[in-house]
Amino acid sequence: MSNIWFEVPKIEVLNRQMENTACSNLGIQITEIGDDYITGTMPADARTFQPMGLIHGGSNVLLAETLGSMAANCCINLSQEYCVGQEINANHIRGVRSGIVTGTATLVHKGRTSQIWEIRIVNDQDKLSCISRLTMAVVKHSTLN
Repeated sequence: MSNIWFEVPKIEVLNRQMENTACSNLGIQITEIGDDYITGTMPADARTFQPMGLIHGGSNVLLAETLGSMAANCCINLSQEYCVGQEINANHIRGVRSGIVTGTATLVHKGRTSQIWEIRIVNDQDKLSCISRLTMAVVKHSTLN
């Protein structure tokens, strides 16, 4: 796929946007931007665990929606419209007890009013831990009050 960005995103700008949010509280960081994907990491530690000592499914979903949402908004002209999450699902495939998980959001569909993103989350051994699909609504600035 060719470059999908309206304006090529910068890692430092995206990371700065996450300051003082749930993303920064969970330690999420954007680490790579390609022509058609955004990659980020999240620690597998007490901030992201459920009581059994595994990454919480909700933490995986937060990482997935963060990556997909940031990517979606980088594909449009933000002076005219913006993207908001409409639906997300996740299949948790492998538990993670330590290390770092890495998620990569790739575009599946870019339409006039919606986008669909696939987010694959892997563990330190590059084994699939979670796969998620995120639907984003593309909203014109004048339609929400």
